[in-house]
Amino acid sequence: MFSPFHSATTLALTSTRVVGLRLEKIAAGGVGAFDEAQLMVSEKLSAAFEAAATLASGGTSSAVMDRYQALVNANVRRLSRR
Repeated sequence: MFSPFHSATTLALTSTRVVGLRLEKIAAGGVGAFDEAQLMVSEKLSAAFEAAATLASGGTSSAVMDRYQALVNANVRRLSRR
């Protein structure tokens, strides 16, 4: 397990990559842009509810960050496919 600082830094850097990839897709326009915007909002809402449930059930902030990292990694893989 990594330190909380390392986990937070990695999450921040990977999230920045997802933002760039999403902006590229949205800037391209079309149905793909609309779908990506909708997916982005629904993913954020789902992740927020999941994080709240984790914390409410006694989970740690590290567990929340680890889950966010998994979701962000999945987005990098999906958005990097051409």
